[in-house]
Amino acid sequence: MLVVCAVLGFQQVALKSSAHDMAPILQLAIRSGIAALLVALLMRIRRDSFSISDGTLLPGVGLGVLFSLEYLCLGEGLRFTSASRMVVFLYTAPIFSALLLHFVREDERLRLTQWCGIVLAFVGIAITFSFGFSYSDTDSNLMWWGDLLGLSGGFLWGLSTVLVRTSALASAAAAKTLLYQLSIATCLLTLLAVLLKQSAFTLTTPLVGNLLFQGVVISFLSFLAWFALLKRYVAAELGVLMFMSPIYGVAFGVLLLSEPLELRFVFGCSLVMMGILLVTADQLLTKKPYA
Repeated sequence: MLVVCAVLGFQQVALKSSAHDMAPILQLAIRSGIAALLVALLMRIRRDSFSISDGTLLPGVGLGVLFSLEYLCLGEGLRFTSASRMVVFLYTAPIFSALLLHFVREDERLRLTQWCGIVLAFVGIAITFSFGFSYSDTDSNLMWWGDLLGLSGGFLWGLSTVLVRTSALASAAAAKTLLYQLSIATCLLTLLAVLLKQSAFTLTTPLVGNLLFQGVVISFLSFLAWFALLKRYVAAELGVLMFMSPIYGVAFGVLLLSEPLELRFVFGCSLVMMGILLVTADQLLTKKPYA
């Protein structure tokens, strides 16, 4: 699980490192296409059915649109903010999903510990976000805009979780749900890259290697590893470990891209991580011991 978190935390660095050769939005479109083909091939090998008569078509399309918008926020946001900041804002998704599910599902009501975590996380977001307004680098004077896009991506990710939990997708095969996401994202992000005039690229060996890594390892293999782990371990316990992804992301951004690590950012990021931990760990804290 720590390896999966490291891979997911590395994706912002992978996108940012090749941004000079290809726009992040186009990178996301291509990597989604690669992963979609691999998922379809896997379903074919396993002879999994893909029927739209089970009520998953509309929520599946909706999920694909939300996924595409989340990736749009991620790709555009990386043009203005750092990879380490983006990963923190993007991984606020558990906060938003927990907050939204509180109002739509009676069995997902927030406990006091979770409310404390949400308040703590939003205080951390405010502190971290404030640094974007005071950043003095003239090339990054819109860092606050990139941060806002990252936070919007986190909200869209959280909204996607709510859609899955409250629709026919909750009982659908994981590969089918992912195929909806990836195939629609490939089409929409490619179209957006053309409309936003970000479809030009410089084909280099590092870029090709990076795209293959993103498509095969990040978008496909990490998914397989995640669901393999879900079959063996308790979902709540794995969910707690997911908070490691933004920590990895910050570390990779600082070490590999030489991104600045300011004290206010570290403090705000720590509060966000503590908040996410309180929200996601609540099931473990309240879990009854085994008989």
